[in-house]
This record gives sequence, C-alpha cells and structure tokens, in this order.
Amino acid sequence: MPITQIDTFSIERLQILDEKGNVDKALEPKLSNEELKKIYYLMLLSRAFDEKVINLQRQGKVGTFAPVKGQEASQIGSAYALSQKDWIFPTYRESAALITRGLPISQLIQYWAGSEYGNDTSKERNNFPISIAVGTHLLHAVGVAYASKLKGDNIVTLAYFGDGATSEGDFHEALNFSGVWKTPTIFLCQNNQLAISVPRKKQTSAKTLAQKAIAYGIKGIQVDGNDILAVYKSVKDAVDYAKGGNGTTLIECETYRLAQHTTSDDPSKYLKKEELEQWLPKEPIIRFESYLKNKRLLTDDEIKKLKERAEQEVKREVELGLSEIKNDPDDMFKFLFADIPKSILQQMNELKETLRKNG
Repeated sequence: MPITQIDTFSIERLQILDEKGNVDKALEPKLSNEELKKIYYLMLLSRAFDEKVINLQRQGKVGTFAPVKGQEASQIGSAYALSQKDWIFPTYRESAALITRGLPISQLIQYWAGSEYGNDTSKERNNFPISIAVGTHLLHAVGVAYASKLKGDNIVTLAYFGDGATSEGDFHEALNFSGVWKTPTIFLCQNNQLAISVPRKKQTSAKTLAQKAIAYGIKGIQVDGNDILAVYKSVKDAVDYAKGGNGTTLIECETYRLAQHTTSDDPSKYLKKEELEQWLPKEPIIRFESYLKNKRLLTDDEIKKLKERAEQEVKREVELGLSEIKNDPDDMFKFLFADIPKSILQQMNELKETLRKNG
C-alpha cells in the first residue's frame, strides 16, 4: 500500500511593532489613547517595583525575588486582554501581570517579605495564588476551565509559565486534557531562552515551543514577546476563540530575561554577553515608548514625569505593605482552601499546642 499523508502543520509568528516602534497598521489592535498610556504606565510600575524589591532584598528586608525585567510586554499585554471574570494562574515571576490585574503593590510586597497575606486572593480578583512548583499549576488552570465550561460561566483561564516548564510532565498532561475537553484555557509560555541557566536549545530540539500544541490538537502561535501589541492581540484572539467554544490556545512569547533568574543566582556565570547585547535593542519598554512618541501621545518630558510618578507610587505602596505585615503561624493554613479540611485543622491545632508548650 502507498504511504499517504495525513496532514501538514505550520506555526504562525505574530509581530506588530518592530524594534524602533514602527507599527503594522493592518494588525494594530483597537486600543484608545488612554488605554495605551495606561498600559505604558503599568510597564513603568512593574520596572520600578523590580528595582525597588531587588534593593530591599540586598538589604535583607525581603526574601528571594524573581525579577520581571525584559518580560513586561508578555505579562502586561496578556493580562490586559482579559476581563476581571477570567482567571490567571501565575508563577513566581508574574509581578507585572498581578499588578495589571489590580493586586495592590502593598499586598504583593508582603508576599515577597514572607507574609501569607500577600497570597490572599480576593474574590474581587480571579488570581490564583503564586505557584513556585514548576508546571503544576497548569493542571489547575485546566480544571478550573473545565468546571467553568460545565457551569456555563463563559470565562477563560490563563496560565503563565516559562520555557523550562515545557520539559515537565505536568505541561503535557495539561495540554492533553485541555485538548480532549476543549477547555477555555490559554497557555502562555514566556520563552525567555533560559530555564534558570539551561538554554532552550538544550531542552528541546523543536524549532518552536508553539508547535507542541499540534500534538494535542490545540491552536499554537508564536509571538514577539517584547511587542506588547502583538501579545495583547494574540491573547485577545485566544480569549474570543475560547469563549466561542473552540477550545485552547498555546501562545509562545519569545522574550529575554534581562536580569537574573532570582536574586539567589549569579547570571554572569551563564549569560553570554553577546546574546544580551543582541536582545537589549528589543527591550519592550523602550520599544513601546518609541511607538507612543511616534503617535505623538507622549513627549520625553512626559515620559520622565511618568517614570518619577511610578517610582514614587511604588515607594509609597512598598512602605505601606511592609508596615502592615502580620506574621501569625496560623496564616500558612488559611489561604489554600475555602473550607479548611479537618486534617489541616488538626495540623494547625498541633502547631498551636507545640508553640504554647515552648512559650
């Protein structure tokens, strides 16, 4: 019998802004001037928060911190494309996404200072707690999406993860279930080229990470992750696709981590200087600034004032958050379940008794 071809596959790549901020008018999303300015300010807030927390960590005032620097477009562009009813599932690096979703900076700094109140997810904001374990939260995102589909809630779930997570079994299980059940899920991979210190090429021989969607029967697309308009459009399209009953999208945002993995490692040991120099001109904030200046929405003087405003806002919020930290040992049991199971209550009571006995 002759060999027959079952199907052919291809992966599209989306870019709307080039490195100098020039825009493809045909692809430019419909955002008002005020929305564009708001997005830019969120980028400045995120960068200012990064710099502030790194300084505090070096002073010993907060614990290990994972910077966002270089990935602002991937996080803010995606979070901004969601409604408040939609759910996000963040990792330890999604400070910019959480700020965009309305989490007060004062609460976010509490998380990094070790207070469980920083992980207290309000019913007003559909943000799952920050996930430290790599890839495990992707299954939770599928579960919530499947439940919402059964209930007819018409929402989507968006899970953030890095290129390293695509080497985890949880990633493949999540995509498989999502594909079979056609859940309204968006998997957003921030491919920052490194899993801590392991280059992407040493993880997989696949030409793209987006093509991993093909095996699970879901939609896959690669996006310029430093182009905030492209990220916004790709996620908005994925939201419409999911809410139209079509199922899941895997979005690979090609970006670059311009800082260390966390404040506990030394990037000079593994970051190549020539690679960093190639990515610096693609930096997302400068690119978006150029776009806004080309549209005559901002001047250099206005940009300077906005940066100063962002720094002052972060300073106030951080000081407020650190002044309100509560460290009650009971807190570690409070924010995982809506109704605390008996087994967890037993552990909490045992801890109380141990602390009482030891003064």
